[in-house]
Amino acid sequence: MANEYATLALFKTHLGITDSSRDDLLNQALSSGSRSIDDACGQRFYLDATATARIYNPARRIYSDASGDTLLIDPIGSATGLVVEVGSGSSWSAVTDYEPYPDNALSSGVPITGLLRPSSLWTWSYSSRTRARVTARWGWPVIPEPIETATLIQASRFFKRKDSPEGVMGSAEWGAIRLSRRDPDVWNLIEPYVLPGF
Repeated sequence: MANEYATLALFKTHLGITDSSRDDLLNQALSSGSRSIDDACGQRFYLDATATARIYNPARRIYSDASGDTLLIDPIGSATGLVVEVGSGSSWSAVTDYEPYPDNALSSGVPITGLLRPSSLWTWSYSSRTRARVTARWGWPVIPEPIETATLIQASRFFKRKDSPEGVMGSAEWGAIRLSRRDPDVWNLIEPYVLPGF
């Protein structure tokens, strides 16, 4: 398994498990919990190992204010390997007069989500075929602690579902209890990270 938001050791401590007989099920629950958080938030929090290119159509991705024009992009978690170009097809030109946005993002543990050009504009018309090509390590610089905690809770739910396949858990004190569709604690933890529209 890869790119889970909590370690197997931490998950086992969270559940009070000391043996390794169920490690496959625990890893599967961790992976499913991590990916369900990605889906709910509309973004992912692990950092790519290598830089890859993504092409952006600038239409509706430019935010302009007194600081300049900002091209809104997917989260970038490292400045290593960051290359910005404009063009189309096989013709691309490097752009160097940009600033990562927000200021000090990576040193604050949050990703770069925009490229600000304070002295010039990202000049495109809606009929233009010009695109922006950004090569970067996509994701977050570090996994936020609330995301790790939400993963542990969500993965615990997935792991324990084998004991409640119909969505009903039994309790000696309360009797049969139907599981809620969405865990309120998970939602409370991830809500600040949910992108608009998700």
